[in-house]
Amino acid sequence: MRRRRFWLVAALVAAVALGLWWAGRVRIEPKSWLQVDLEGEYLEVDVSPLARLLGRQAEALPALLSELAKAERDARLEGVLFRVRDLDVGWGKAHDLRRAIERLRARGKQTVAYLELEQYGPNVEYYVASAADEVFVAPGTYMPFVGLAAEYLFLGGLFEKLGIQLEYERVGKYKTAAESFAERGMSEANREMSEAILDSVHARFVADIAASRKRTPEALQALIDRGPSSPRDLEDGGLVDGEAFLDEIWERRRSPDVVELSTYARVDPADVGFEPAASFALIYGVGAVTTGGGGVRPTGGPVMASDVLVEAFDAASDDPSVRAIVFRVDSPGGSALASDLVWRAVRRARDKGKPVVASLSDYAASGGYYAAAAADRIVAAPGTLTGSIGVFVLRPALGGALEKLGIGVAGLTRGRHADVLLAARPLTPAARERMRADVQGIYRQFVARVAEGRDMERDAVDAVGRGRVWTGAQAQERGLVDEVGGLREAVLAAKALAGLAPDADVVLVPFPGPKPFAQQLIEALQGASAAGVDAALRQTAGPALRAAAAAFADLPLGAPILVPPVVAEVR
Repeated sequence: MRRRRFWLVAALVAAVALGLWWAGRVRIEPKSWLQVDLEGEYLEVDVSPLARLLGRQAEALPALLSELAKAERDARLEGVLFRVRDLDVGWGKAHDLRRAIERLRARGKQTVAYLELEQYGPNVEYYVASAADEVFVAPGTYMPFVGLAAEYLFLGGLFEKLGIQLEYERVGKYKTAAESFAERGMSEANREMSEAILDSVHARFVADIAASRKRTPEALQALIDRGPSSPRDLEDGGLVDGEAFLDEIWERRRSPDVVELSTYARVDPADVGFEPAASFALIYGVGAVTTGGGGVRPTGGPVMASDVLVEAFDAASDDPSVRAIVFRVDSPGGSALASDLVWRAVRRARDKGKPVVASLSDYAASGGYYAAAAADRIVAAPGTLTGSIGVFVLRPALGGALEKLGIGVAGLTRGRHADVLLAARPLTPAARERMRADVQGIYRQFVARVAEGRDMERDAVDAVGRGRVWTGAQAQERGLVDEVGGLREAVLAAKALAGLAPDADVVLVPFPGPKPFAQQLIEALQGASAAGVDAALRQTAGPALRAAAAAFADLPLGAPILVPPVVAEVR
């Protein structure tokens, strides 16, 4: 009797398991279309389920790219439609999205971009969309196509009014981040660097769109100078193929079966022939570079914490199942000490025989580049902002502000340079000279680390350093980057270093793994409160003010820091 009961229960469990398995399978009809909605913020790291429940809605870019790579080889899909709305990404992520669309086309998939926008300068959105075979706009779309712009803020006058004297020391005439806080305007060195960055991004922007829309760069530039905005103007200029509502686009394609991306994500990669030959570790270095064990920024984003990165590289390099490491960096820099700790972890992984390829996203500048410089190879998008090999110290003297508030202060010191520790009074000449020497020492170490990692002479590193920011395309020309490309190209480089064929399938395994539930809960709650500040900035401030506020929140004042010019967002 007991045996019969056992087999009955086992049969019921098996039936339930089979039913759940079958219910989870997705049936894709032949000649189906995949619809992908591109909107909002795309992060490098996935947002935890808890954070989503508490309001964090950003998507993970690597997950999206994986789904599009799966669609490339899915014979059941006839095409992919991209519904593009406001995107909050930089030129590195935009390049990854654009390349994904180009790869779909190369594999014989029809691609359509459908734009629903009402904003000045939808340059990133159109740059991504223009890679598709056809581009349509909603009839109510308003998107003046007027070219690129970058806006820089200088807060020195504000701090003067507050009675705060900002003192700084830096190495490299292009290390102009401190100017954003301490000066009233743009220096000649800052202008030279910023003009070169804008020229590089603009040249790639025009060339890529012109190639996609089958126009000459000169013709496209003339069109930009005319500034078309209405759907009719855009169509007459050859920027789009027509205006239509989304349902009309589907009707023109005889109403095919449409699969949403959330549904397609349940398709087993094995169903499209994915057979992994090896596993690669995927380690993220995202956010400001800080010492310690991580957490979230005051504005709700992640940080590139040295303890987390060191543990991840050690674990990946000791794991026999990991053939190579892909280090995805999206960081504007930060702590000099933390950058050096991560640099050492990358170098140690290489010494253990694990190839390391750094993939640079929107930013990998100053401390972010420092950490990546130890990799075997560095791959950057054309518009990645990188380099910025330099260092500075920013120190506020608060005496004037305290006096305005009627607050008295007395400072006592023991030691010739101890006044550097006082917040109220300016530095003495001797203390300033000591601070200058400290900054120069850290710069020499930065140059030495890059020279060792890149196999360059120190004088050659110094020549392209001095705080100067380069785009990925410019950095490749100067030996700071090996190859222009995105995450896919970085994986290909890792395959070559690991001795795998270019067409071999690999699994990217995130290191470190998922955090404990309690830690996820704490960080999700912290992120939820900080997200309110971030949302307020997004709604009330322009890009320049948002970037300045975010950077100011992360600056370790009074300590040597490695960050590029604070505001370098080209729209």
